[in-house]
Amino acid sequence: MRIGRRTRVLAVYLAGLVGSANFAVAQKVVVDSSASHVVNTLSPVRSLGGAIDRLRTGTPDHLLTDPLLKEILNAGWQTVTYRQNTELMVEAWHWNPNGAWSNAKRQEGYFVGNSEPTGEMIRHSWAAPLPHRGFSRGDGNGWSRLTDGDPQSYWKSDPYLTRAFTGEDDALHPQWVMIDLGSKVDVNAIRIAWADPYARRYSVQFWTGELEPFYDGTTKGTWQTFPLGTVTEGKGGTVTLKLVSWMIPVRYIRIWMTESSNTCDSHDSAEHGSADPRNCVGYAINELYVGALTANGEFNDYVTHFPSREQTVTWPSSVDPWHAASDLDESRGDQTGFDFFFTSGVTRGLPTMIPIAMLYSTPEDAANEIAYLYKRHYPISWIEMGEEADGQHMLPEDYGALYLQFASAIHKLVPEAKLGGPPFEGTFGDVEVWPDAAGKVSWLGRFVDYLKAHGRLNDFTFFSFEHYPYQDRPTYSWGDLYPEPGYVSHIVQVWKDNGLPSNIPFFMTEGNIGGGAGPSSVKSGLWLADYVGSMMSAGAGATYYFHYMPSPRQFGGFGSFLWIDENYHVLGYPPQYLAAQVITKEWVQPVDAPHRLFKASSDVTDAAGTVLVTAYAVERPDGQWSVMLVNRDQFNDHAVKLSFADSETKRDRYFSGHVDRITLGSAEYQWHPEGTGGHADPDGPPSKSSVAGGAEALYQIPKASITVLRGHVAP
Repeated sequence: MRIGRRTRVLAVYLAGLVGSANFAVAQKVVVDSSASHVVNTLSPVRSLGGAIDRLRTGTPDHLLTDPLLKEILNAGWQTVTYRQNTELMVEAWHWNPNGAWSNAKRQEGYFVGNSEPTGEMIRHSWAAPLPHRGFSRGDGNGWSRLTDGDPQSYWKSDPYLTRAFTGEDDALHPQWVMIDLGSKVDVNAIRIAWADPYARRYSVQFWTGELEPFYDGTTKGTWQTFPLGTVTEGKGGTVTLKLVSWMIPVRYIRIWMTESSNTCDSHDSAEHGSADPRNCVGYAINELYVGALTANGEFNDYVTHFPSREQTVTWPSSVDPWHAASDLDESRGDQTGFDFFFTSGVTRGLPTMIPIAMLYSTPEDAANEIAYLYKRHYPISWIEMGEEADGQHMLPEDYGALYLQFASAIHKLVPEAKLGGPPFEGTFGDVEVWPDAAGKVSWLGRFVDYLKAHGRLNDFTFFSFEHYPYQDRPTYSWGDLYPEPGYVSHIVQVWKDNGLPSNIPFFMTEGNIGGGAGPSSVKSGLWLADYVGSMMSAGAGATYYFHYMPSPRQFGGFGSFLWIDENYHVLGYPPQYLAAQVITKEWVQPVDAPHRLFKASSDVTDAAGTVLVTAYAVERPDGQWSVMLVNRDQFNDHAVKLSFADSETKRDRYFSGHVDRITLGSAEYQWHPEGTGGHADPDGPPSKSSVAGGAEALYQIPKASITVLRGHVAP
């Protein structure tokens, strides 16, 4: 039940004086403390961390040095994961500026970083946008070469997905390009300007669903081959194909390629050619045209050809990582150099999760990266293979084929390296792809099947995914806080149902509430506490907060972990920074020792049955029990009784003696909108007090707050 205003005021006053006094009708929070019911055992030092992504050019030297670094670390996140942003941009990552080109004379081709440390620190690392890109959209500002209007540019598929490198028939790893006409248009023909190598065997297909063929629409349509869309003896060159003798209204068209000509790239013999076999495998297309073919052979093209994102949109299955030194672009951001990263202090000297580039890289380059780090004796915990393959629309079998090649190369140099991934984009449910021959659509399930079929499941030592429940929203309502524990438990169960091996850990390696995390209330801080508690209760091995690094004058969404000015001076402490301190310093101990996590239930609900106060309980190594209570009711305080139920002894226990009470709520954080950007006053710290425990203790939980109750439980 909700407590009236006068009762709330009286209860707040008296609870501070006499914790055992029961002046209001209390609701209950019950911790299932049976020894056999532990839901997770975690070390906060290794399990509660922050995620560091590519930073704006020129900022790492300010963010990763004191006094700002000291402020960042003071939030309490411990271990870190180094994110790999270049693959989202469809770029080749030069993790080491020193290395070798496959075509050394022309400084182009495939770059492999040097594995041998030198006396020179790797302080910065940059990336090169891929010149054979086929994506019109995605992160960054790149565009597709399939519809850019330049007959000399071209898309090319990844050579590492061909028989020469997979050892499997190319038909098992079909490559494809897809074009979006923007709306349904009557078409009957396609014109393909092939480059070398071209497809000898391919099919031109259209999508039957109303939604786009990814995400929500993946299983709500099928790819149907045009009546005249099958080619079994392609000759290359520019080909105009009449696909049907009438008109068909379509929006999405796919070219599905299953056999290559394996002819060496002759587009510009000075740049490419037979000297490198990677130039001779896969598929390449100069330009795509879709439209209507008249009876007298005239072709009316519906595609917009332009070298920017104003072009007609295309997606490919993969992209060749071929590039040149002239493609490097330092303005697009700094993937902080590994030596600077590990020696700056941001890792606290703890084992760190490190990525490799895999979707747009070479096995040799990735192996050299890991070898370099091990030779430097940096502490490495896990190695994440690539970045968001599902977001790049890569089929799981293709990811699996790359995974095995890169794993073999890494383990040849560093046998003890622990590998995993993918990581998935933030998602509410299963990641689904177009069905295989058996009708299976689960991305994770098919990836695991691929590893099993090749006898390589032992190379998969952890599973990783991201979590952004409201990433695409400019704002969110208070009611959006309530589903979070359900989102977490659901997605974890989905992974398990789809074949995640029970013996490997899973990590949420990058996450936040998403867009709209404004400063006007503690809402984003409450979400963070609820998220961390529910994710660890679901059995996660670790969770990593993003974005750990602040951005100057950014007061909402990502980058609002600390408010700083253009000179990197701290202006204030946002709700998630303060919430992180409650989680990492009050709820748990910041020590590398096991904390046992137990489930807790709450009967604090509204009329609709929505749980208003959630609870997360840990038994800490110092012998204390710590219960984090998140009151998501923005208008009402709640008074609760707290018990520790033991089904094995059939007895309830309670806090005894004094109980530490730490609270972050509207009294500790208040936003004032006046001025150019507004400011918070107060902006912490969390308040601390002591109340008495006991079987009749009534604990007051302020509205819109995180409260930690911590103390010893009577035997």
